Amino acid sequence: MIAVKSMNVRDHFKEWCNKVINGETIIVSRPKNENIVMMSEAEYNDMKKAQRNADYLAMLDKSMSEAESGGVIVKTIGELENL
Repeated sequence: MIAVKSMNVRDHFKEWCNKVINGETIIVSRPKNENIVMMSEAEYNDMKKAQRNADYLAMLDKSMSEAESGGVIVKTIGELENL
């Protein structure tokens, strides 16, 4: 991970993009500590996929906890057909 000032990125944008494409993550420092991160689209997509997977696993854990605590309503096919 490389930290760089925004002015440097502005002056040498293509060079920084090439570093990102080659696997570097860039922290761009900005005034008032409003920093940003530059990363490749592939790295971003992997991060979002991991986040979706974590959210899904948390939902499954919650469902399993509810089922184990008796929070499940059991109905037969016939009961469901009559609804």
